[in-house]
Amino acid sequence: MTASSGAEDTPGADGDGGVALASTRGRWVLTSAVLASGMAMLDGTVVNVALPTLGRDLDASISALQWVVNAYMLTLSALLLLGGALGDRIGRRRTLVIGVVWFALASALCGLAQDAGTLIAARALQGVGGALLTPGSLALVRSSFRPRDQAKAVGAWSGLGGVAGAVGPFLGGWLIDGPGWRWIFLINVPLAALVLFAVRHVPESRDESAAGQRFDVPGAVLAAVFLAGVSFALIGASGDSSFVAGVLPGFVGLAAGAVFLLVEHRRRDPMLPLELFRSGLFSAANAMTLCLYAAIGGILFMLPVQLQTTLGYDALQAGTATLPITVLMLLLSAPAGDLARRIGPRLPLCAGPLIAAAGVLLMLRIGPGASYVADVLPAVVVLGLGMSVFVAPLTATVLASVDAGRAGLASGVNNTAARIAQLLVVAALPLAVGLTGTAYTDPDALDSAFGKAAWGCAGLFVLAAAAAFAFIRPRPADWHEDEGNTPHCTANMSVTSPPLEPGECGRA
Repeated sequence: MTASSGAEDTPGADGDGGVALASTRGRWVLTSAVLASGMAMLDGTVVNVALPTLGRDLDASISALQWVVNAYMLTLSALLLLGGALGDRIGRRRTLVIGVVWFALASALCGLAQDAGTLIAARALQGVGGALLTPGSLALVRSSFRPRDQAKAVGAWSGLGGVAGAVGPFLGGWLIDGPGWRWIFLINVPLAALVLFAVRHVPESRDESAAGQRFDVPGAVLAAVFLAGVSFALIGASGDSSFVAGVLPGFVGLAAGAVFLLVEHRRRDPMLPLELFRSGLFSAANAMTLCLYAAIGGILFMLPVQLQTTLGYDALQAGTATLPITVLMLLLSAPAGDLARRIGPRLPLCAGPLIAAAGVLLMLRIGPGASYVADVLPAVVVLGLGMSVFVAPLTATVLASVDAGRAGLASGVNNTAARIAQLLVVAALPLAVGLTGTAYTDPDALDSAFGKAAWGCAGLFVLAAAAAFAFIRPRPADWHEDEGNTPHCTANMSVTSPPLEPGECGRA
């Protein structure tokens, strides 16, 4: 199933090709989109911070906590491209409403869960809602506003979303330490009610050319089986080396992955058109994405647990410890994207990961007795600087590797790759560093595992820099000079999630 470029969309309203940003309806559209993306961003910001509290309250092992994170990421990753295609077909507003309601109901189930198994199942359902909600938020902005207001609308969506990302750690930490961890999920219910109230005033839009296309349901199912099988194998191996827990799911997952590639190659309307990867630049950029977001996901999975278990931070302190990353990305992502547009992507894509690697290695100082100002703050600042340097150029490189008409599809594939990388690293990292059972509650065992994880994540950053040096030309021939190639929405990113539909905003 291919994505629409937007050229054939049904106009949002108002007779001039869309809604005016300054109009009452325009403000409702922007409010709906910001609140909807804020729901997903809030969970992405605070769930990792809540893991130690969840473990104590639900008597959960490290493998159960891995699944609390990965159950959501699995269904989200497998269905994200399908969710975007559904919006093109049945209407972006309708898809957003379905996603918001689904996400809210699943969030309520998460908040009411009495054991780890129920919470994991509810998180998987929450990921289905996220797959409808995540692409729908920005698509609503792009399809609703008149052309001359789209850049401003996307900028406002980015800025307000960035504010939500900055507020998330404070709110999440306060909820965990105050009313309790259940409220990091239950708060989505009133937020969803606000979205549903606002979205009543939003015009519907769809891609009329998508009417004759079929949904790639076999592709989505096979992708889910592949990701689930590999995750079961990696997580099962860290706690149970039996054939059923480890080898069998891994074999089934890999087999499903092979069949997925075969199905996508033969379908006329695949969820993942494999011909995109004929572009060496596109393939290299997505390989870098896998390395970079695996490193980000891995270190930010371990860091909040290290801060709480080894240093004795409460949830609010652990949540706000990484706030400098969000602030730096808000301030520096757009200038970094503009710099890459002028000088080419190779230098930022080499330097950024190396700076991030240095930040992760500084985290080796975060151990018993460490100071926030002397040890934690310098590490997260350097990591944030590195991420600010490479995130926007990476998005722009993905866009530059394909025709303008396929920019939406390319950014969707790149976004999915980032989420898959985070899913797999959360599944693999505890096994790789020897963290099993309830060892995450032992400060000494966790400190040792955190040090190994920091070295591994730094290595992934260095590998990404090496890939950029080897495969990204100093200034690719198809690197466009137009201002639209600078992705203005990369600041709308929590420190635990990739950009929401990166690059789509750059083509608005």
